[in-house]
Amino acid sequence: MPLYTSQHLKIYNSLSGEKENFKPIHEGNVGMYVCGPTVYSNVHLGNVRTFMSFDVIFRYFLHLDYKVRYVRNITDVGHIVDDVDEGEDKIAKKARLEQLEPMEVVQRYTVDFHDILKAFNFLPPSIEPTATGHIIEQIEIIKKIIDTGIGYEANGSVYFDVVKYNETNNYGILSGRNIEDMLANTRDLDGQSDKRNPQDFALWKKAEPEHIMRWPSPWSDGFPGWHLECTAMSTKYLGNHFDIHGGGMDLKFPHHECEIAQNEACTGQSPVNYWMHANMLTLNGKKMAKSTGNNILPGEILSGDNTVLSKPFSASVTRFFMLQAHYRSILDFSDDAVTAAEKGYKRLMEALDALPAISAGTSSSIDFAAWKQLCYDAMNDDFNTPILIAHLFEGVRYINLLKEGKETISAEDLKSFSTAINAFVFDVLGLSDEKAADSNNDKLEGVVNMLISMRNQARADKNFVLSDQIRDQLIALGIQLKDGKEGTTFSI
Repeated sequence: MPLYTSQHLKIYNSLSGEKENFKPIHEGNVGMYVCGPTVYSNVHLGNVRTFMSFDVIFRYFLHLDYKVRYVRNITDVGHIVDDVDEGEDKIAKKARLEQLEPMEVVQRYTVDFHDILKAFNFLPPSIEPTATGHIIEQIEIIKKIIDTGIGYEANGSVYFDVVKYNETNNYGILSGRNIEDMLANTRDLDGQSDKRNPQDFALWKKAEPEHIMRWPSPWSDGFPGWHLECTAMSTKYLGNHFDIHGGGMDLKFPHHECEIAQNEACTGQSPVNYWMHANMLTLNGKKMAKSTGNNILPGEILSGDNTVLSKPFSASVTRFFMLQAHYRSILDFSDDAVTAAEKGYKRLMEALDALPAISAGTSSSIDFAAWKQLCYDAMNDDFNTPILIAHLFEGVRYINLLKEGKETISAEDLKSFSTAINAFVFDVLGLSDEKAADSNNDKLEGVVNMLISMRNQARADKNFVLSDQIRDQLIALGIQLKDGKEGTTFSI
């Protein structure tokens, strides 16, 4: 029997503003789309927090035995500076400033994105599509929207007529904005604009002669609007109607609002059952911004190469810190807060390390089944990780009492308790036991150094077949040897 049949999950739906019982469209299956990064710079810490929130959500669905298709895109074209329709593509601008091909910029920062998420122990999504890989699908959607009369072409560009759409639909249904108020608070269009209304947004932009990133279309050589890519990729891989769409709070308007409008104009139905939004991250009580210097990159936390923190902090400690706040609440990052999280993380790991040595008795003096359900209740309440962590520390208290002989546990309860607490810590929260990892690294280093010594002896004995064999087999395992004046070193 799948675990999800005995657990009753509630999700806060941004569309209704309420927690709702989760019921997937197809029983036992979850389709989830999350807006990924625009790869024109190093992934920032706020992005990591958002993606971490959905990583935990993904993990919990898997833990509940759902079959999950998790789609998280890469935006590699079409995202205009300042999130408007006029101006320069963020990637093209970066390429121009650094005198690179746009795809060199994309490659550099996509690799950075993956490296950082791997360091923080994220599970990869089921599918990670790119905007440039779905130009054809985007053009087809534009054609459909034009056929409805809601899309219109002007001088080679195509726009979405928000006012016409609003005659039969509700533009603002997600963000709670009123179109009349939006129009009243927007300055009149100047004579240079091709838009009918100030709130109209681009589906396709005609490329200026100097614009490098361009594709042929029925209207012009150009590129798709930013909002269109997510409509194309989410519906391609999840269908016109799917379970969950997530992203940062800053994407609710206009990006997600425009997605809803595009989907409804194209398919005649609302695309998503549950809209989920993760809140922002501040640094020392202030908004994070490169321009003010109040900023820190994820890699700088791990290396300690920053002016914000007193020392380096590990990925697991940073992850543990972030999960101590609910994904819908603002989280403030500071040296004191992460230092406190580090102490809590070490307490948790020490207790888990001690758990295998606990002996079972004939009966339990604690209701471990009730504790286990409290952990599930926390996650079932809109993925409430801080409440889960509080219950995990209650589990730590139980472990210490059992160690001291002040409480007893039956063999059956010990197995269930051990399985549950490890599953919540490692599988659901995605933490790692760094002490165990360090121990494994020390063992690996010892084994490699032993093989290097054997190789050096083989070379001294002129047994070059054996020395080359050792080198080649290490390379096949991803371990690169480097011979220098100081001797032989290795890297992984």
